[in-house]
Amino acid sequence: MDQDKRKEIINSSETQEDLGVREDGVQVTGVQESGIQSESAVPHKRRVRYKGTHPRKFEEKYKEHQPEKYRDTIEKVISKGSTPAGMHISIMVNEILDFLQIQPGQTGLDATLGYGGHTGHMLEQLKGQGHMWALDVDTIEMEKTRKRLADRGFGPDILTIKHLNFANIDQVAEEAGGFDFILADLGVSSMQIDNPERGFSYKTDGPLDLRLDSSRGMTAAERLKELDEEELVGMLVENSDEPYAKEIARRVMRELRNGNAVDTTTRLRELIEEALVFLPVADRKEAVKKSCQRCFQALRIDINSEFEVLYSFLDKLPGALKPGGRAAILTFHSGEDRLVKRAFKDGKKAGLYSEISADVIRPSAEECIKNGRARSTKLRWAIRG
Repeated sequence: MDQDKRKEIINSSETQEDLGVREDGVQVTGVQESGIQSESAVPHKRRVRYKGTHPRKFEEKYKEHQPEKYRDTIEKVISKGSTPAGMHISIMVNEILDFLQIQPGQTGLDATLGYGGHTGHMLEQLKGQGHMWALDVDTIEMEKTRKRLADRGFGPDILTIKHLNFANIDQVAEEAGGFDFILADLGVSSMQIDNPERGFSYKTDGPLDLRLDSSRGMTAAERLKELDEEELVGMLVENSDEPYAKEIARRVMRELRNGNAVDTTTRLRELIEEALVFLPVADRKEAVKKSCQRCFQALRIDINSEFEVLYSFLDKLPGALKPGGRAAILTFHSGEDRLVKRAFKDGKKAGLYSEISADVIRPSAEECIKNGRARSTKLRWAIRG
């Protein structure tokens, strides 16, 4: 073997003594030649460098994904009014606990487990006595939350978590024997919104998915293919009061008729931008932003049947509560709030509720500054007769 070739092999290989696993974790394999072992062709992929205190990309924010290990980083992100990637900051915790008046020994339900923040606070109020039940349709986040709460000492002896849509609250109520208190947080969790793979946000590129339960049902991209222009207009108006529904629906349907895919969050955002090109330049950027928010919301509501699910939950809610039981519901847009308000009023007239909130309760200005995603939140409550 000539000298130049031998140098090339040495520079790209490991010696016989280095076989196995190197300090950086690479598995070394290959065929031996003259005592020289060549490294596997698979390149070592190092962890992405943490760029500053607030990286742009979701996958780069590995410190934010490990709140127990990088507490200082988490506190810095929250102090700036942002939600760390992979986390969810619970909203109106004090107001909820003040109303629910949880006592040790009671039985409660968190109808929308999510990150488990509200669940953890309610479990603390039980002081090891009684039992909490929690429901979620998101299989990805549910198991993470189960482990997170178990690590805090909230195991199956005091917490039962079920993969169940809260439309089926009657099933779990029968199993539990009724509930002294129930919380339903109807908002999409921050870790769902922020993860580009879930397709909930127009701000980052990803598949146009929007399913809360990614293990079943059709994606938003698949749903768009089923609709005609009139149906899409109706969806955008009914689910999010979109003022430019006709223009947006026309542009999206033209794209699909031309045989082009609308299967990413970026492509849908671009089509919305193109549909609103007739607006004055000074107004266009803000209009596009708001229309993107409304259109993504409308699609999410549709493919997850959110209004139908909420109807079912509200209809079954009085029967799931014990006499004197308390229910609190957090809503995040006017459509949800109208349904909750009407259901509580009708329930009080029918004698199902002895008392309901006279008006919505809003988060404090201080909380909205710390957590911008709290701004649209409304809390309503009811007490079983």
